[in-house]
Amino acid sequence: MPEADVDRIYDYDAKYLADILSSVKTIAMVGASGDKTKFSYGVLRVLHETGYDMIPVNPNPNLTEIRGIKVYHSLEEIDRPVDMVDVFRPKEEFYSFAEKAIAIKAKVLWGQIGVYDDAAAKLAQDAGLEVIMNRCPKIELFRPFWKPRLDLQI
Repeated sequence: MPEADVDRIYDYDAKYLADILSSVKTIAMVGASGDKTKFSYGVLRVLHETGYDMIPVNPNPNLTEIRGIKVYHSLEEIDRPVDMVDVFRPKEEFYSFAEKAIAIKAKVLWGQIGVYDDAAAKLAQDAGLEVIMNRCPKIELFRPFWKPRLDLQI
């Protein structure tokens, strides 16, 4: 029986995640959507508003910009250095995006929630990339500010 995506836990040190998010400036988001109801749109919006140079990547030839930002139709089309490739695609496609992230000389490969592949991670790490899987950079960016209020009554 296949395990559910949410059951796959990758434990990353909070400092490791914070160091990555503070060191990257340019993020190529594979699977970015122009649909405001999609999770990828919200993540792109927050990361962009936080100050990251966002590069939306979507193969749809009719999608030319998201939030006024030029859309690239593949990672290979991007005409400037990319620090991080954030993958919003099915986990079955993660390995091919690991190969592409290596080819464009990205420093970090990030798989969104539900996106993980240990073989892809090994490939990318062996090529010198930092790898995060099954996490959301928007959530991790704001996690240090979350203060649980366990004393509240229900």
